[in-house]
Amino acid sequence: MSRLANHVLGYPDDARLLIINADDFGIAGWANEATLRAITEGVVRSASLMAPMPAAGEAMRILRDHPDLPFGVHLTVLCDMPGQAWSPLAADGTVPSMVDESGHLYGLERLPEFLERVSVEDLEIEFRAQIEAVIAAGLGPTHLDWHCLHNGGRPDILEMTARLATEYGLALRVTDPAQVERLRRRGLPTDDHDLMDSFDVDPGAKPASYLRMLRELPVGLTEWAVHPGIDGAELRATEPDGWQVRHTDYEFLVSAEAANTIRQEGIELLSYEPLQAIWADGGVAPSRVSGG
Repeated sequence: MSRLANHVLGYPDDARLLIINADDFGIAGWANEATLRAITEGVVRSASLMAPMPAAGEAMRILRDHPDLPFGVHLTVLCDMPGQAWSPLAADGTVPSMVDESGHLYGLERLPEFLERVSVEDLEIEFRAQIEAVIAAGLGPTHLDWHCLHNGGRPDILEMTARLATEYGLALRVTDPAQVERLRRRGLPTDDHDLMDSFDVDPGAKPASYLRMLRELPVGLTEWAVHPGIDGAELRATEPDGWQVRHTDYEFLVSAEAANTIRQEGIELLSYEPLQAIWADGGVAPSRVSGG
């Protein structure tokens, strides 16, 4: 996969760039508090807002109170919390292929069925509803990414989302090699390496694992999708199987050890803002794409 990010973002070829993005902003109060602290007191530089969630209103108020906090829209069409019922933002009856027998979003355990059934037209309606809800709140997102739908889940979904990103002047989280190459030929920067999802990291060994990843961070643009949460009764009740992932994420992200290691390693922390500037401008000239 060719390198692009360092060239177009104005960094030397040997620079190690890292976006640490807090996914699931707005999912609950424990996520909102942890995300705000991880940015203002820790090493997180970006967040992703789940517009359909009950705590999204609180998250939007936090964003209005902190206008310099970069965030994207965490496009949410699957529910990964057993026992909860999530609904689309689009008007009732307008996205029938997106909802299950009860009229709610499909659970993550039914992902294959969802991908087989859902229409890209319905998803575009819902994605627009979520983006427009954020804009209507007076907020300016930097990028789009997906909740539990890595690279959109299907090529046509990914391509539709990329089109929406360019339409709204936003960057897009993409790691699919074929789509990355297509975007880069248009001069649009993306991650150079596979996305690191914190749910794939053993919470019992997390501090050591994260420190090793930082010390071994490759040249180019890497992104970590982290999921900070403040430990407590609410978090443990809503995520009995995932609370340790979120709590250990939060503890590491606000630790002095994380900040010191990033500084010692000379890692450049970024938000999506510099990528958005290029996406919103339609990409860069071919000579810069090739490194000329």
